[in-house]
Amino acid sequence: MGEVGRGVIAAFSVLVERHTPALYRVAMRMLGDGHEAEDVVQECFTRLWQQAPRWQSSGAGLVGWLHRVAMNLCFDRKRRFRVVITPDLPERADPMPLADATIEADQARAAVAGALADLPERYRAALVLCYYEGFTNALAAEVLELNIKAMESLLFRARRHLRELLEARNVGVADLRAREPVVAYGMELRA
Repeated sequence: MGEVGRGVIAAFSVLVERHTPALYRVAMRMLGDGHEAEDVVQECFTRLWQQAPRWQSSGAGLVGWLHRVAMNLCFDRKRRFRVVITPDLPERADPMPLADATIEADQARAAVAGALADLPERYRAALVLCYYEGFTNALAAEVLELNIKAMESLLFRARRHLRELLEARNVGVADLRAREPVVAYGMELRA
């Protein structure tokens, strides 16, 4: 960060290259729109460039700071623009019928993505950071500006609410485990 603070473009480019994929994934899962997610990532790095000369590392470090900025930008955009999030299912060029397992897995993934999109943004943010991005509870707590106990409580409530949304859609957790998307998403829906 010291070199970035001195205006070294090459050092900034390394940071952009290293952190863009994770920030994009978080923004995409929070917003459900690729263009909006790209805008959030670009704004994160614009703010980093502006902040670099005055940078002082905190507990969460650069990764935590970038994700906190991304989350706050996502929250702002969600408040400003009420976008309906629909899961994008991949188009298949193959005219052959799909195997039942593949269809069921796609349906289960869509159910999880839809339920995740319907969660309140704080719940979605907690699940995205911890289960999709693999953050520790402590790092996710710093990003969301919570203490660790509040983070654990938020995760508990988020998992419970996600399970309730899935059950309301007649998608049982046992069904999801049988089809493997919960494992693929890294999420265990226990309350």
